[in-house]
Amino acid sequence: MAKNPLRITDTTFRDGHQSTIATRLKTEDMIPIAPKMDKIGFHSMEVWGGATYDVCIRYLDEDPWERLRTLRKLMPNTKLQMLLRGQNLVGYRNYPDDVVIAFIEEAAESGIDIFRIFDALNDERNLKTSIETVKKCGKHAQAVICYSLTEKRLGGPIFNLDYYLNKAKILQEMGADSICIKDMAGLLSPYDAYELVKGLKRVLDIPVQLHTHYTTGFGSMTYLKAAEAGVDVVDCALAPLALRSSQPAIEPIVVTLYGTERDTGLDLHSLIEISEHLDEVLKEKYKDFLEMAKFAVIDVQALEHQIPGGMITNLIAQLKEANALHRLPEVFEEIPRTRADMGYPPLVTPTSQIVGVQAVLNVLFGRYKMITQQTKDYFYGLYGRPPAPVNPEVQKLALKGYPRGETPIDCRPADILEPEMEKAKEATKGLAKNRGDVLIYALYPQVGLEFLKKKYGVSE
Repeated sequence: MAKNPLRITDTTFRDGHQSTIATRLKTEDMIPIAPKMDKIGFHSMEVWGGATYDVCIRYLDEDPWERLRTLRKLMPNTKLQMLLRGQNLVGYRNYPDDVVIAFIEEAAESGIDIFRIFDALNDERNLKTSIETVKKCGKHAQAVICYSLTEKRLGGPIFNLDYYLNKAKILQEMGADSICIKDMAGLLSPYDAYELVKGLKRVLDIPVQLHTHYTTGFGSMTYLKAAEAGVDVVDCALAPLALRSSQPAIEPIVVTLYGTERDTGLDLHSLIEISEHLDEVLKEKYKDFLEMAKFAVIDVQALEHQIPGGMITNLIAQLKEANALHRLPEVFEEIPRTRADMGYPPLVTPTSQIVGVQAVLNVLFGRYKMITQQTKDYFYGLYGRPPAPVNPEVQKLALKGYPRGETPIDCRPADILEPEMEKAKEATKGLAKNRGDVLIYALYPQVGLEFLKKKYGVSE
């Protein structure tokens, strides 16, 4: 064994298929390979959270809680990990603390060992309840810093090295068991990764993990430089669900580090066997979901516009609906302006959607002639505190006649939210059989209710 092996978190069952085939991988196709994955020796397997919860209910007619419990039984030797959007959980708004606590307790009981918790604005106040609850459940709280830029490389007035180091120190003080740099758009270039990881290892006493996407083509190079700088864990996917806007592939990383002090110790032959089986299943059942808008495996334009792949898909859909796809270049120019007005939020769910939709409306109807409800909520402070001050004139315009008041809040957003779990229990009385069912409704009242009726064969 190497003295300091690079540990691998496998993302195949979560981000791997979320980023390549629209999160459509069914539990039935995970079941045959899960026991084999359990024997590989991964640091952890990311199997839940992100969009998987929503897609199970909305498109696959699967109970996400049942998926988690099934995978827990099939992989008893591997730590299971989920992606949690802080106070947003696996939804698109901030939920009150009682919902957050109930959700984390249920996830911990159902099999999650490591909770990767992020906030789209890097507002650590939105991680407070999640971190505290995870720790009370005796599980691992991994706090996240979303990686973002305003320049081509690390630096500038906002997203510089000090910004990330200071955030990491705050999260460590809050009780985080490890820190993850979440590079959702693949913007972290190799030499910046080296500098960032070196800096984090210098100021932290807890492990550092790195998550990136292959979107821009940096991925594998970034991991190599991060490994040289001492990163503890990196996220990879099996080859069939790697690359494109997913993570770097595990297999070449394993061979690259073979015989070095960062040797992963993972068995290449076993990985290839599982990959080949998965490849056959994907070809047979999922090829129609593969995003093939371009021949290129990477999106070189993202090196310039810095917009995550999922966000671009949403922009295109919105413009198509308005018969205005030809105006996409204008939207690309507008997004940085809208983002600046909003205080430079990192472009990750849900802020990527908020910025993107508002930018499209600004192009189609004139700047801020039409303002979405989410944009108004954002300027009121319901999503938290952005990395930089917002444009006060745009904020005033957005909050004109806003029902909660025209003066924005500066407290932790959840502090003004009323509890919702009792209402959710009441709304699902006679239908929900357990806390998991109640949470499905609490997170998505309309879609959740339809799912529960279908699940239990209740007709209108």
